[in-house]
Amino acid sequence: MKILIIGGGNMGTTYAESLVASHAISRQDLHLLERTEAKAEVFRAKGFVNVHLQAGDYIDEIDVIILAVKPQDAHKVYPMIAPYINDKHLILSVMAGVKIQNIQATLPTERIIRVMPNLPAQIGMGMSGFTADASVSKVELFAIQNLLNTTGKSIYFEQESLIDAVTAVSGSGPAYVYYFMESMINAAQQMGFSLQQAELLVEQTFMGAVHLLNLRDLSCREWITRVASKGGTTEAALSVFEARALDKIIAEGLQKANERAIALGQ
Repeated sequence: MKILIIGGGNMGTTYAESLVASHAISRQDLHLLERTEAKAEVFRAKGFVNVHLQAGDYIDEIDVIILAVKPQDAHKVYPMIAPYINDKHLILSVMAGVKIQNIQATLPTERIIRVMPNLPAQIGMGMSGFTADASVSKVELFAIQNLLNTTGKSIYFEQESLIDAVTAVSGSGPAYVYYFMESMINAAQQMGFSLQQAELLVEQTFMGAVHLLNLRDLSCREWITRVASKGGTTEAALSVFEARALDKIIAEGLQKANERAIALGQ
């Protein structure tokens, strides 16, 4: 399999490094298309051998093309690569909010896969949701999922509309976690801890809680019950969260994110 990654930003770089590091593809079979010579030199310095500044006949040898550019830059990329695209190419789009039919209307192929990764993909702990046009075979979907899993885990969805919801839940999700952590760190400092002490207390608590959840077959609610003894400190904090309907506030925030993702794709 030969892969072309278009765009050398965060996700383009993440896929390039993850695919090679996991031996999913060799450096010789990986091509990169970047707009600037400076960025191209960065990739060459990392040992990537097929770095291009222009589209060309080499695209005919490519099996999978990863569009890792910003949605607002798509109009610059489409005309550049369209003359070299045909039905044998599998297009994997990482462009947030850009629907499959919009890509099909511009590039001469129906074989489009749309994926929504998140930031932890940079360290191999990402969560990606993906969907595809019906013209993409199950064998090809399996191969693509193996590629995506080099950056963490992935889930396939039949309905493209769920990709917007993936954006709201896991795509934006790390920011929600950091927001809650920041709030806890600030509160800890108000209690008298130094910034360094507060950060260690909160960060290790989050890491430990997530690992514990992964190691035991218990739901979040069951873990809450185990931590919160009757009349104890945890119950006191939870009573405030419940009185302020924090769960509904979180749900409302995710819904707003979902609506915004849909709007961006219009």
